[in-house]
Formats: sequence, C-alpha cells, structure tokens
Amino acid sequence: MFRKIMSGILICIGIIVVGAIIFLNRPSFGRTARGDRKARIEKSPNYKNGAFKNELPIKLMTIDGNMLTFMWEMAFRKNENVTPKEAVPAIKTDLSLLPEENLIVWFGHSSYLLQLSGKKILVDPVFERASPVRFFNKPFRGTDIYHAEDMPDIDYLIISHDHWDHLDYQTVKELRDKVKKVIVPLGVGEYFEYWGFAPDQIIEMDWHETTTFSDGFDIYCLPAQHYSRRGLKGNQTLWASFLIQTPEKEKVYLGGDSGYGTHFKKIGEQFHEIDFAVLENGQYNNNWNQIHALPQQLQTEIAELNAKQVITVHHSKYSLARHSWDEPLKTERQLAEQGVNMLILTIGKPEKIME
Repeated sequence: MFRKIMSGILICIGIIVVGAIIFLNRPSFGRTARGDRKARIEKSPNYKNGAFKNELPIKLMTIDGNMLTFMWEMAFRKNENVTPKEAVPAIKTDLSLLPEENLIVWFGHSSYLLQLSGKKILVDPVFERASPVRFFNKPFRGTDIYHAEDMPDIDYLIISHDHWDHLDYQTVKELRDKVKKVIVPLGVGEYFEYWGFAPDQIIEMDWHETTTFSDGFDIYCLPAQHYSRRGLKGNQTLWASFLIQTPEKEKVYLGGDSGYGTHFKKIGEQFHEIDFAVLENGQYNNNWNQIHALPQQLQTEIAELNAKQVITVHHSKYSLARHSWDEPLKTERQLAEQGVNMLILTIGKPEKIME
C-alpha cells in the first residue's frame, strides 16, 4: 500500500513538473538573449552578476511585518471599491480619422497612442490579456474595447519593459505588419525576434543611449526604478523610461513603471524643460513603494522633471493592487486643483497635447 501511495505521489509530481515546463515554454514567455545580444548585455554597465540592476540598490518588497500576513491580506482582505461597480467610461474612436495635430489616445492602464509631428507612436499596447493565464487581471467592464485591428499603421512601437501588463504577446503578434520600428530596452528585442519581427525592425537601447532618426526624431532611453520578469528568472531584460524629441524640438517623456528615485531630477536637469510627461499613477502599495511611486510622490516627480503638461496612466483598467480603483483619478483631480497642468483623459477619446 505504501509503495502504491508513493508511486501515486511521484506520478502526480511528475505530471505537475511536466505541465509547468510546457507552460513556461509557451511562446508568450519569450526567450532569453543569446549570441551577439547576450554579449552586448554582458557589456552593459547596468548588468552585474548575471542581472540588470537599478541605479541605486532597492528592495522589490518592503514588507512591514509578517510576509504570510501580508499575503493573506492581499488575497482575502475586502475592499469593495477595488473594481468599479459600473462600466468605466470609454469612447470608441476611429483611429484612421484622427486630425493632423499633436494628440494622445489612451486605451486604459499603460497603453496609449501618441501622434507627434505626423508620426504615430504606440506605447505598451495590451489588448488581449495582462497575464500569462486568462482568469487573472481581467479588464474592468467597459475598458476592453480596443484591439490590434483598431490600430492605424504605427511608425514607432515603444515597449517600456517585459511585464505582462506592458508587453502582450498576442497584441504585438497581431500588430507586426502595421509596425515600422520597434523600440525596446536592452534584452527585450529577443522576444520580438522570437515572435517573428525582422531584426532590422528592432532598435534595442541601453540607458543613456540615443537613436536619431532620418525624419528628425530623437529617442532617448533613460533610467526607471523598477525590475523585469517574464518567467522564472528576473532582471534578464532592462526596464526603461524614454524621451522623444520631435523635429520641432518638443520633448515628450514616457515614464514607464517606476518608483520614485533620483533619476527624475537628473532627467529634468538633462532636458531642462519637458513639454509633456506620461507618469505612472496606480497599482501602488507601501509594501512595494520602491518600484511603484506613491500618490504623494507624483507632484515631486512633476516638479523635478519640470514638466509643463502631464497625464497619468497605469490605472482604470486592471486591479493589481488593493487601493480603490478610482483613487488615481482623485489624485489627478487634486493635482489639477493645486495648479498642475494635468490633462485628465477618458479612455479612447483623443485629446490635444502641447497646445
């Protein structure tokens, strides 16, 4: 009997292990860098001891108390307002008919389309799922109205890092024939090659590198304070913020995901004045405050960047933290009341910027 029980246990363990291997080897997980790309990564000043590092040492989790207690509260503590009770307001716009002016169309969370000096720039599009499994991170009711087929032809597709809520395998596969250039942090290009993008489509950048395009655009890859993980091993690709300088010398900062850090002041000093900034505002918690900025830090970021006009993202589509779903919207309104030039967006509605 004992042998039968042990055999049964071993068979179950074997099935679980094989299932996990199959699951983690699905194309959506991408693959780690190899060849010339791996050699370039190993030469990066931001890659040390087998992983990318932030400019300053940080903790992913800053738990105040017992980890088990924290996990229990995250799983079972009730907050009736974590998800909206009604559909989130959203507008379906024909993106092929946008007027010829500088504008932004936000698709919820961190996905948005910029139109700058006639170029269309799509950032962190997630239109299918923000998770490796379908039953996690479901979009709020009313927000799931845009998909890859709704996008116009894209001049620049920019990805800030490899997390599932910023890089969606199915979305980018469906966008492949619409995209001219892909701009990603170091290491993320391996995913795109694996997923069928041509190597000459991909521009892969380390922090403090600049790419100048023949159309007059300059794109700067800049630090963020965060981390990366697609599968089991973390920090094998870089995370980044970006700054776009248009032919008219307008400067647009894309903050990506980031905790508050010294890089905001440095970027503000480097570029002196930023015309338009997109900053993270949502999915925060005191227990991971070094990788996601807290609401009370947002105004400091804006001041240090010397940003003339601001929008916030990383909210209003998914619940990845325990704060009320509309708390980021309240933060936006409070900042606007305090005199910040805050452009408050509705999902899908085009808004002029830098007027």
